[in-house]
Amino acid sequence: MPRLFTALEVPPDVALSLSFLKGGLPPARWIEQENYHLTLRFFGDIEARAADDLVEALDRIERPRFTLSLAGLAAFGNKKPHSIYAGVTASPELADLQAEIDRIAKRLGLPGDQRKFVPHVTIARLKNARPEDAARYLALRGGYRSPPFEVKRFGLFSSKASVGGGPYILEEPFDLYGRGASARSETEEEAFPVYRSMRGIAF
Repeated sequence: MPRLFTALEVPPDVALSLSFLKGGLPPARWIEQENYHLTLRFFGDIEARAADDLVEALDRIERPRFTLSLAGLAAFGNKKPHSIYAGVTASPELADLQAEIDRIAKRLGLPGDQRKFVPHVTIARLKNARPEDAARYLALRGGYRSPPFEVKRFGLFSSKASVGGGPYILEEPFDLYGRGASARSETEEEAFPVYRSMRGIAF
């Protein structure tokens, strides 16, 4: 059964800039460029019916597009660093979108995520890394900044149980509406509704 989570995709140009940060930290297992993402809410392994209900609920989210940029590098795990990530500039729109998805998950009775939401894009996973090596890498690369990019949609992704780092599969995209447009006015689905389902996922 795949593990499910919602996330934002990283545009190709930003992903390319992140890929230039690889190297200089020997214990690191670098995330492949196509697997960069910003996790909004992790759901874990859930049954097919619950997944269908989740897709239906996510499809009813009506929020505008917004702009993000990545800023700075940091590590999770102070004394035992286990991953390197790019931070995200403060965004009320991002926080509101994540909060709505979290409320949906709770309403549907899906497994809770006890971790505080810290928006980030993981670029490397570490095993047995020395704190001083991670600190040295961050000192050299920590000034990273990405160009701003527009968030036009979020997605429901799946991954197979593994050590981590992908591959991740976009199962369902959910469009955000453009500035100056009313909700649901931009897609053909408004005129020709399509019932979304998770039948494509191999449970």
